Amino acid sequence: MFHITAAFLLVGGSVSAGIFNALALRAERPSETAYLLGLVRVTLPFIYVGVLGTLVFGLWLWHELHFSFGALWIWLSLVLWVATNALGGIGGRHQERSRALAEKLADAGDASTPELQALLHDRTGNAMSWLAGAATIGILVLMIWKPGT
Repeated sequence: MFHITAAFLLVGGSVSAGIFNALALRAERPSETAYLLGLVRVTLPFIYVGVLGTLVFGLWLWHELHFSFGALWIWLSLVLWVATNALGGIGGRHQERSRALAEKLADAGDASTPELQALLHDRTGNAMSWLAGAATIGILVLMIWKPGT
């Protein structure tokens, strides 16, 4: 039950962060962008608890349910878990840079600049967050499907 709760926190926090990020891309004023990207910070405690809880309780379940040490679906889930965290961290730093610039521009007249738009629409920075989300979905698929068991 704790493992599933942690998974819900991870997925719910990630989806919320993704929605706030997508809305920030469409915002017209830097103050709106800064506000929406600031809301991403509200989701972080849920994501962090979910990240830690899924690992701790998942490993505990692995032991308690006596799954094979060679269970490929578990190892793939762990690899995706690491990838999710690495990609999410990189994407989060990109969002944080965008938020900081948006706040600076909001304080200086609340007019957008090409620099802010370029940062917000940077394909590499945004791809990191979306790939983290895709890896999270991959983990869910493996946890539900459990191929090979």
